[in-house]
Amino acid sequence: MSTNVIARSQARIEAQAPGNFQANIQAKIQNKAIRSAERQADMWRRFWLSSLLLAITAACLLLLAGRAEARGPVSVAPIAELLVDAVVNISTSQSVKGPGGKPLPRVPDGSPFEDLFEDFFKKRKGKGSQPRKVSSLGSGFVIDGKEGLIVTNNHVIEGADEISVVFRDGRKLKVIKVLGTDTKTDLALLKVAPKKPLKDVKFGSSEKLRVGDWVMAVGNPFGLGGSVSVGIISAKQRDIQSGPYDNYLQTDAAINKGNSGGPLFNMEGEVIGVNTAIISPTGGSIGIGFSVPSDVAMVVLDQLKRFGETRRGWLGVNIQSVSEDIAPSLKVEPGRGALVASVAPGGPAAKAGIKPGDVIVKFAGKVVRSVRALPRIVAQTAHGSTVAVEIARKGKREVINVLVGRLDEDNKGKKSKSSDSGLKTDQKSLLGLKVEPLTDALRKKYKYGADAKGLVITDVATPSPASTKGVKIGQLIIEAAQEPVREAKDIARAIAASRKSGRRAVLLRIEDDAGKLRFVAVPLPGTQ
Repeated sequence: MSTNVIARSQARIEAQAPGNFQANIQAKIQNKAIRSAERQADMWRRFWLSSLLLAITAACLLLLAGRAEARGPVSVAPIAELLVDAVVNISTSQSVKGPGGKPLPRVPDGSPFEDLFEDFFKKRKGKGSQPRKVSSLGSGFVIDGKEGLIVTNNHVIEGADEISVVFRDGRKLKVIKVLGTDTKTDLALLKVAPKKPLKDVKFGSSEKLRVGDWVMAVGNPFGLGGSVSVGIISAKQRDIQSGPYDNYLQTDAAINKGNSGGPLFNMEGEVIGVNTAIISPTGGSIGIGFSVPSDVAMVVLDQLKRFGETRRGWLGVNIQSVSEDIAPSLKVEPGRGALVASVAPGGPAAKAGIKPGDVIVKFAGKVVRSVRALPRIVAQTAHGSTVAVEIARKGKREVINVLVGRLDEDNKGKKSKSSDSGLKTDQKSLLGLKVEPLTDALRKKYKYGADAKGLVITDVATPSPASTKGVKIGQLIIEAAQEPVREAKDIARAIAASRKSGRRAVLLRIEDDAGKLRFVAVPLPGTQ
């Protein structure tokens, strides 16, 4: 029983006692005070209960709002209405000879229709030698309505004899000039001559995009025209092995054949990507599409507009990743930066003092997060500018100023030879390798020039530490532990020094007969 109930009962008993008038009065007063306290407590209970219910209701509303937002925007119609007129269909045609390279239908041997098919297609083969028109469709978008500048993919218009642009309202304009194309990013800039300014769209920053942000694709899938699809950014910085500067945005917004060259918008109506490729076993969308990021596209398109070509920066180095087995030898974090495997003689890096074995960790103030990042950063740097390059050299950080050169887009790269001489040594002591000096016979056999220096590998034991790392007969060892090798004992000293310093591998710099240079961390026996 509660204290209040006990006190009230006691007060009533006392009030009923004969001759106790004063006690009766006091009991009534006490009862009144108790009832007042009870009413006040009940009021507070009601207040806190109401507050709790309000808080629960508010939380539920917020949760429902969050779920509604997670399902996506209520409608993209207001944004789409403002943008679709700037998105165009690209129609191309070109003349080709012959039957188009398509295989002829086959019927089973011995079929009663076999002779009929052979006679029919032999006649067609004779007619197929005449030139014929082939057309294709793609997408594009206007970036300058006054000048009539339109962006699309290079592969959409490549080889075309005629290019036409079809607008949403049915207008059709011929492309009067292809201002420029870039095969490495698959972009093209076209020009038309409109009688009045066209509706255009603006670029936004792809760098600010987050995985999970909503995006909208507009284009011409399967020739349908003006098609809108919505999805999210599924991933960033995708490398699909299509070119040296792959850095694609991945989206699950439906992208199909014919969407190539169309824009990918953010929810502010800005172009943050150019739709370029899909992964699909069927040819239709399975939710894996790729777009060139706007931050990459803007630089390329600006150069195509100004120069009619790309003018990328050039550093003059061959690079490789900093793998986990190489990193301890270089005293750097694995996977970060770009390891310089070789330096082009007379190139910007060579003139600035960058050397093989350096790890480039920053370029022009931008962190080089992986080996794939450096070519993109350098390419987007204006040639002729001087930038600070931060390197890690033998465990220490240095900053070197480099005058950025211009990349020769047509340069296939010259064969670069290195190194000379050495002595035959015990195979076991050299990680399973046998090496010899470069005699005239060995130079001729392995196609090394007269200026080549180092130790040629004449045998690789199997299994051995070297064989596990892909070291092969005929390759040339130029350096061991970042020191030039002139004799076999130089390699032995490098192995001993690496072992003494507690390293698990010795770092070799190797050149093959094609002139390709790379670093290889060969495990030391007993340390694996």
